[in-house]
Amino acid sequence: MKNLNLIIITGYSGSGKSTAIAAFEDAGFYCVDNMPVDLLPKFLELPIENASEISGLAFVMDLREKGFLLKYAAVFESLRNKGYNFKILFLEADEKILLQRYSQTRRHHPLSHNQSLLDGIRAEREQLKDLRIAADKIINTSHYNVHDLKALIVDLAQKTKKLVTMRINVLSFGFKFGLPHDADLIMDVRFLVNPFFVSELKPLDGEAQEIKNYVLSNDETKKFLKKYLDLLDYLIPLYEKEGKAYLTIAIGCTGGRHRSVAVARSVFDHIKESGKNAEIIHRDIGL
Repeated sequence: MKNLNLIIITGYSGSGKSTAIAAFEDAGFYCVDNMPVDLLPKFLELPIENASEISGLAFVMDLREKGFLLKYAAVFESLRNKGYNFKILFLEADEKILLQRYSQTRRHHPLSHNQSLLDGIRAEREQLKDLRIAADKIINTSHYNVHDLKALIVDLAQKTKKLVTMRINVLSFGFKFGLPHDADLIMDVRFLVNPFFVSELKPLDGEAQEIKNYVLSNDETKKFLKKYLDLLDYLIPLYEKEGKAYLTIAIGCTGGRHRSVAVARSVFDHIKESGKNAEIIHRDIGL
C-alpha cells in the first residue's frame, strides 16, 4: 500500500467532492466515499487485488463523520510516521454559490439541523479552517459546472499518477531466442564466466546456489555488478522523475539459463532492498 498514491479529498459540503471522487475513479483510482478516518490505517493494511493495475487510492473524508475533526490530525500524522505519502485535496466554493447549489439540490447541510443553511455553511467553514491550511492543494469550484470540474480533476489525477512508484521488471533472457521487445535497458553478460562448460554445473540453472557462487564470486562479475548497480541507482530515480510507469531491465546471456539468471537475481535483490516496486522474470530458463 505504501507504494500506491494516496489522495484524501475533503472540503466544504456542496463544493463538488462527489464529482471529484468520480473523476479519480475514471482515472483508474480505487475510491471510497465517506471513509471513517479511524478505519483508514486498517484499510491501508489490507491487500488489494490487482493493486499493480490501479493508479492509486482516493478517499473522501468530511464532516459527515461526527468524529472526523477530533481524529483526523492524529491519524494523518501516524500514517506519515509509518511512511505513507498522501496528499490532501481541499475543495471549497464561495458562500453565495454554496447557497445556490443547496437550493437547487434541496439536500440538507450536515451542520444545518438546528440552524439555518447559511449558519451551517459558515460553521463548517470555521471548523475546517485548520484542515484547509494543511491541504496540499485547494480548488475553488465556484465557477465550474459539473463537467468542467470533472475535467479539471481528471487532469489533476493524471498528473498525480506520475507520483506513483514506478514498477520495475527485471528480465533474464537468452540472445539465441531473440531480444525482448518490451525491454528499456538491455545488458549483455556473455563476457562473464560460463557455467555451461562445467560438466557438473551445466544441468543446473542460475537460481541454483552452485551457479550463483560460480558466477557471482568471480572478480570480473564483482567489478561489473558494482558499476552496473551504481548506474541503475543513478538512472532509476531519473526515470521515476519523468513519470515512467514501467521500466524493464533485461539481462541477457547466450541461452538465458545460467549467467543472465544469476545476474538478474542479483540486480532484482538490490532493487528490492532499496524499497522499489520490482518483479523478476526468467524468460528462457526452461528452454
